[in-house]
Amino acid sequence: MSETATTTADEAGDGETRRDFLLIATGTMAAVGAALAAWPFVHNLNPAADVLALSVTEVDLAPIEVGQSITVVWRGKPVFIRRRTAAEIELARATPLSELRHPEADQDRVKKGKDEWLIMVGICTHLGCIPLGQKATDPKGEFGGWFCPCHGSHYDISGRIRKGPAPLNLEIPGYAFLTDTTIRIG
Repeated sequence: MSETATTTADEAGDGETRRDFLLIATGTMAAVGAALAAWPFVHNLNPAADVLALSVTEVDLAPIEVGQSITVVWRGKPVFIRRRTAAEIELARATPLSELRHPEADQDRVKKGKDEWLIMVGICTHLGCIPLGQKATDPKGEFGGWFCPCHGSHYDISGRIRKGPAPLNLEIPGYAFLTDTTIRIG
């Protein structure tokens, strides 16, 4: 009789061990299966490759002459890049901040040591129009910078609002100089 009791106890112990293993193995497989099933849905939330490509724009500045402006596209927005002359920099720095609606020093709108390069989003801060002033033949407004003909906003050579309904200066995007003649916007 004692032999039968021992056998039953051993079998009961083995049964619990096997049952525990099967529960753990089944639970693990269920978790792995759920993760594999959820992966396409989670991956679908990532931005598409074309969106990622537009998030950063690299620009070669070497061909831009002093006094010349170009427009590039970043995130679907025009970005004005101007290589300013020494006279334009002096004029921008000589403007008293008290005359500005949105006071911002010229030195705060350019990278230190790269004062000749003004890089800003070319969208009027009033209603989102694109100001004129990039081409040599465009009207520059009363302050020699950019002019929005839709509602009459005038920006100076530092992209600061000087006259008209626009409440803010033209936006300066995040950018960095990779080399002396290459920038990365974004």
